[in-house]
Amino acid sequence: MFAGGEDGNGHLPRPRRPRRVGGMGSPPGQAASALPHPAPPPCTDYDMAYFKAYSHIGVHEEMLKDHVRTNTYRNAIMHHKDLISGKVVLDVGCGTGVLSIFCAFAGATRVYAVDASDIALQAMEIVRENELSDKVIVLHGRIEDVEIEEKVDVIISEWMGYMLLYESMLGSVIFARDKWLKPGGLILPSHASLYLAPITNSHRYQDSIYFWRDVYGIKMSCMMPLAKQCTFMEPSVETISGENVLTWPTVVAQVDCYTIQAPDLETITAAYKFTSMLQAPLHGFAFWFDVEFNGPVCQKFKKQASQPLDVNMQNSNPSNKKKKADVSIVLSTAPEDAPTHWQQTLLYLFEPIELKKDQIMEGSVTISQSQQHARFLNICLKYFTGDQWYVKESVMR
Repeated sequence: MFAGGEDGNGHLPRPRRPRRVGGMGSPPGQAASALPHPAPPPCTDYDMAYFKAYSHIGVHEEMLKDHVRTNTYRNAIMHHKDLISGKVVLDVGCGTGVLSIFCAFAGATRVYAVDASDIALQAMEIVRENELSDKVIVLHGRIEDVEIEEKVDVIISEWMGYMLLYESMLGSVIFARDKWLKPGGLILPSHASLYLAPITNSHRYQDSIYFWRDVYGIKMSCMMPLAKQCTFMEPSVETISGENVLTWPTVVAQVDCYTIQAPDLETITAAYKFTSMLQAPLHGFAFWFDVEFNGPVCQKFKKQASQPLDVNMQNSNPSNKKKKADVSIVLSTAPEDAPTHWQQTLLYLFEPIELKKDQIMEGSVTISQSQQHARFLNICLKYFTGDQWYVKESVMR
């Protein structure tokens, strides 16, 4: 729903990469600990649909061809080689097994590569082809259902979805951490941050909306309301540049993978206050994220560890965005950095708002797991500018 005539939403036609959320697992074995653990969540029809989608080679080809993603993970594994060599590793959502193999190259004694989709069968063949069957054990099933015979020293996972939290795969990493990770163990990535900023993108409006004003000399302006509704109904996953961003970003959420708990992910709320750096139309808001690969004893950002994921940060200043030089390895999906398959997630307004230089926009954003299914995200963006309040609601599914 919306008020004040605004409800910027996303771009439906682009197919999205499905995510392995909900976890991957293995054939039965013995429990790693005598301590009781929460019952695993049921495997729903939504879960089965995601797992089936992940059996398609195109999904894995897209991820592997994302050189920023794959090379950053490889660099992080080699950077922490001293914590991986001679250790036991658990790869949550292994896909084709590339991260598991990187860990084997780094000297891991044993790697449990776990995936719920049928791509696990191909991962087994890839492991055999690389003569690593003595080190990499591929397990086909949900992480929530698996029983592994030992504790692990390292957990690695590429769990991030669009706008970081889409599809909720982080919950599976938390489950694995609490059940199998040894005290003082390593989690890669270790920390994550989600950002929000207002954007301008006249080219997008020209292509999708204003196109209808004159089509081969035929007036079709009557199509524009329908075009806005169809084009901006849901969040849009696309690539923008730093030139589209009107202000410094605000931090919506910070995640410490060593301490975060699953209930913290159910609802995230952050207040913001932006000051436009130039005069331009406000077309919507963009989300992006970065993740860090810090060791288990890193204290750089431990001040967030005891704090719930709910944040209430104001950031019209770049000093509030963590400096990349302060951490070992960072994978960024920011507009000013090299593009990744995650791109950015945009919430477009139906009608642009003309902003003046130094004009203030303030409000709040709430991201919550959908009651329909936890993999989906409800987004509620409230903003005040030019003496008027607006509310933008959307669902990412």
